[in-house]
Amino acid sequence: MGDIIIEFSNWIWGPPILVLLLGGGTFFFIHSGFVPILKIGHAIGLLRGKHDVENAPGQISSAQALSAAIAATVGLGNISGVAIAINMGGPGALFWMWVAAFVGMATKYYTCSLAIMYRGKDSSGEIQGGPMYVIEEGMGKKWKFLSVIFCVAGIIGLLAIFQANQLTAVIQAVLIQPETMEETVRNRWFIGFGMMGLTAIVILGGIKRIASVASKMVPFMVGIYMITVLIIVFQYLGQVPEMLKLIVVDAFTGNAVMGGAVGSVIVIGARRAAFSNEAGIGTAPMVHGASKNNEPIREGLIAMLGPFIDTIVVCTLTALVILLTGVWENSENDGVRLTLEAFEVGIPIYGKYLLMLSVLVFALSTMFTYSYYGHKCTNYLFGTGKANYYNYFYLATIVVGAVASLEVVVSLVDGMYAVMAFPNMIAALYLAPKVRAASKDYFARMKAKKS
Repeated sequence: MGDIIIEFSNWIWGPPILVLLLGGGTFFFIHSGFVPILKIGHAIGLLRGKHDVENAPGQISSAQALSAAIAATVGLGNISGVAIAINMGGPGALFWMWVAAFVGMATKYYTCSLAIMYRGKDSSGEIQGGPMYVIEEGMGKKWKFLSVIFCVAGIIGLLAIFQANQLTAVIQAVLIQPETMEETVRNRWFIGFGMMGLTAIVILGGIKRIASVASKMVPFMVGIYMITVLIIVFQYLGQVPEMLKLIVVDAFTGNAVMGGAVGSVIVIGARRAAFSNEAGIGTAPMVHGASKNNEPIREGLIAMLGPFIDTIVVCTLTALVILLTGVWENSENDGVRLTLEAFEVGIPIYGKYLLMLSVLVFALSTMFTYSYYGHKCTNYLFGTGKANYYNYFYLATIVVGAVASLEVVVSLVDGMYAVMAFPNMIAALYLAPKVRAASKDYFARMKAKKS
């Protein structure tokens, strides 16, 4: 059974999902009239609260929604995922991560605009958004089976087992360094229960508390990480142009990969970007659908900044540290341990502690937001009354994640993640003309306002 799950995950994260996410995203990018590039300035203005509407329906502000969405996506994918991409695909993989990020911005623009356009109500009458409501309200009841597929996959796929496992590994490697297997197992239980307690305090307070904590943690988290990275980059400043050139050249030659397979570099970069910023998976529309906004396009514009911050900014900084310190060429390590080694080279003694602090905040913020996503899927399937039971199931799996060996479980989570993308992308492609029409109307009104 375990082998079947692993094989399924590897298969679905191959051509099927990449064609859907990259092909669909490219269509959105062109169909929108290149909004991710041409309207990014307007999106930043919106994020600063220029056009917030106090009495609009919803539970949280658009800025809080973006913070909660970034809290879920800016995580271990940005620290360990970039290292894996460089290890497998060489520096050129980062270039294809950039390409996939701009495509992902277009996808988030469409999916999160639709999350406001087609909101529904849960069993208690509370306004809700997300792919399941977009499918039911926008495509009609006959497509409800897609909503059910999305939610079932979401309940399993949005557990924080991977985050719990990786965070436990980093805490042990940096702080504890156990000597025996017995100590390792005992420490994992302690760390697991500690993470469960911290997560419980936040998630049992609902989306308002999650959004409030995320909107405070995310700027702090990205700030600490960026300052640390910039300190390292500054030491190698003269080599930065050379590294950027290496990224671009290697993207089209594949020199750093055995056999110079450019195709594999593209696939690795695109897969890591899709995994890192989650564009098209359907998670962000769930939280953006809860924001106080009655302008769908405005929400879409704010949401599209997520992949930009996540992949263009944070992933690029991680990649530069790994490339500039040279650890990618002569290290046996992979994933989070490779990034840890780069930080130790760049900032001896203190580097590993600064990275551990970043990993701690990254992982916890992801755990908080994922719980909301899973809760929302449960709410849709079983009603408000039973949805709160999901939180206790979710908290228990954090401890399981900390102590378990995870190859099969992570493959199951990855596979479910990919399954979620299909209903979400089908709905977005089906309803794309509605977004385009709303887009024309919105920008016409904005232009009229200025004149």
